[in-house]
Formats: sequence, structure tokens, C-alpha cells
Amino acid sequence: MNVAATISRKADFPGLVTPAGKPWHYLDSAATAQKPRAVIDAVTKALGANYATVHRGVYSRSAEMTLGYEAARRRVAEFIGGSEDEIVFTRGATEAINLLAYSYPDKRRVLLSELEHHSNIVPWQLAGWDIDVCPLTEDGRIDLDAAADILTPDHAMVAFAHVSNVLGSVLDAGRAAELAHGVGAKLLLDGCQAVPRLPVDVAALDCDFYAFSAHKLYGPTGIGALWGRSELLAAMPPWQGGGAMIDRVTFETTTYAPAPQRFEAGTPAIVEAIGFAAACDYVANIGLDAIHAHEAKLVAMTREGLGRMNDVVLFGPDESAGIVSFAIDRIHPHDLGTILDEENVAIRAGHHCAQPLMDRLGVPATARASFGIYSDEDDVAALLRGIERTKRIFG
Repeated sequence: MNVAATISRKADFPGLVTPAGKPWHYLDSAATAQKPRAVIDAVTKALGANYATVHRGVYSRSAEMTLGYEAARRRVAEFIGGSEDEIVFTRGATEAINLLAYSYPDKRRVLLSELEHHSNIVPWQLAGWDIDVCPLTEDGRIDLDAAADILTPDHAMVAFAHVSNVLGSVLDAGRAAELAHGVGAKLLLDGCQAVPRLPVDVAALDCDFYAFSAHKLYGPTGIGALWGRSELLAAMPPWQGGGAMIDRVTFETTTYAPAPQRFEAGTPAIVEAIGFAAACDYVANIGLDAIHAHEAKLVAMTREGLGRMNDVVLFGPDESAGIVSFAIDRIHPHDLGTILDEENVAIRAGHHCAQPLMDRLGVPATARASFGIYSDEDDVAALLRGIERTKRIFG
């Protein structure tokens, strides 16, 4: 039995059907993943029969929901090899990176790369860091040889994507950590595209911070996490104030709760945390090694099919993780995306919140197909048929 037939779980995902009951070839998982029934059911139950606030109620349902919420924190931590006191729940990876950029006490220089998502560029600018930029190799990887030449003891942070959201290229995180630590800097990995596709163990990666979101991991929107080494989180001041993050408040002074609670002001995303944990369970039950092999096969099929078209330019390495970006001569990616939609094929078209990378590639935009647990050979075939139709339309 082939890998794709073994892994594809379309029946678990009620969103993968059009209103007319036809298959929907969803190839935009890098933007957001569809939700399995297990996650939908967990969220429905948490929002209904189990719902109550957390941390404040003395009644039994609040106590039970508090236990469930903190169990979700433990599950998310376990999913990446961390511990519960190292997981800060945030609104997503964007907020996680903003939190770090603003709250990290040693704001000096940060080294980014040319392929970073805007959410790993703009927060550093707004928080007042000095930014250096690492170039890419010819095949679209972060050039760590160049990083070694750029890094100095003036750098307090290195912030790289673990997997590029445009090119699918996978960072050699171990070497990045070695280089960062060699000059006394800390390493943040943007793990949004990695956690749904690769086994992640923050201890083995030797990073200092790891940011990721739930919605790309088949979980709810509106929640993500910042993992940080406990001693580093303990040294960071809060960046938002309100309820839940305090120890004692007077009009004269306020003392704060320990990390991670000091970074979670206000009523948290209770229901979303429950769904986040359910998504971790769902993915873990399938196995990330199997998911990676499944997506690698679909990437290879797609790149092979596109490679047979003389007017198609492929970007990124051949062994990209679950993502294929490309451009077609004389056809704007937005036009391609519109015509593919008529064929019930959904791709991403645009700059993918990575305008500096588009400048580096010399294009205004790319078309991007990205895969998930539910993707299969039929989706690849539909994509290739739709591209051929688009090319005929444009002559």
C-alpha cells in the first residue's frame, strides 16, 4: 500500500466537501489547516456542556475546566518536548514573537533571514531592535555559512524559520543553535510550518525559544504558544497587564505571577486551548514521521509534474517540507488561483507575507501548493489538470 493511501484522512475532515457535495482539493494548509472531527468535537464540548471560566471560580465546573486548561498546556508542551512551566499561551505565533521582541530584556541586534514571514520581521522593528539579515543559498535555504560570518557578540538573538512558509526549506536548527550560542545569542525558531510536518523536540534542537500556532496544526484559530527556557522566561518582565498575570495589586505598586502566567493577562482562550491539545493528540496518533513521509511523496509528485512544464519556474529545494512554490510565464498567480478555484482546487497566490523573499526571488508573487494529512494523489492530479487548463486559456 502506498504512503499517501495509508495516511490520507479525508473522511476525518468535514470541511473537505463543496456545498454541492463535490471533493474540494484543498492545497492551502500552510495558510491554515482544515479541522478534523476530533478537534471540532472537543471544541464543541468545551464550549457547551463543559464550559466555565478558569482559575477564578470556586464551583466545581470551573475547577474542572481549570484542570482541563492546564492539562492542555501540559499536552502542548509535551508535543514539542518541553515542560508546562515553559509554555506561554498566546493568540498565535505572531503574538508569541511580539511578546519576545518586546519583553526580552537584552534588546541589541537580532539576525533574521531573507525568507522570514513578516511576523518574524515587523515585531523586531517595532520593538527597536537592530536587524541584520542572513542571505539564502541558491536552492533557498538559510545560508548558515554566511550567518557564521555575520554573527558577533553584539547579537542578542537569532530568529529563523524552522521551515519556510514559501519554500518549504528546512533549517539545520542544530547548527543554527551552535552558531547563535557561540556568540552568546539566543535562538528563536518560528515553528509554524514545522510542527504539523516534522517531529519537533526543543531539547534536541537546542533552541532557546520556539513559537508556533494551533491553526496550522489542525487546531483552532486564535491560539498559539511561545515555548521558552524556564530561566529565560523568569527573567522577562510582563508585556501586557490585567487580570490573571498578577500576584498583588495596589495603586502604588503591583507584583506579578511567575512565568508563564505573568504573560497571560486576562481571560485566556479556554476553549481554543482544549482544541489545541486535541489537535496535538490527533497528529501524534498518526505520527509525524509518517506525516512527513506522506507529504514528501506529494511534494515529489508535484515538483515532477510541474518540472515537465517548460514555462514553470520552481522555487526552493526539491526536498521541501510539504510546500511547493512556483510561477508560470505570462500568468499571474492570482489569475491561476482564480481559475483553479473553478476546478475546486484551492491554492495560495501572492507574496505569502514574505515580501523581502519575493524581492530576493525577483518576482512579485508566487503560486503555492501546500499539503496536509488529508492531501492525496487526486489533489495533485487536480492541481496539474487545472494548471494545464489555465495555460490553454492564456494561450
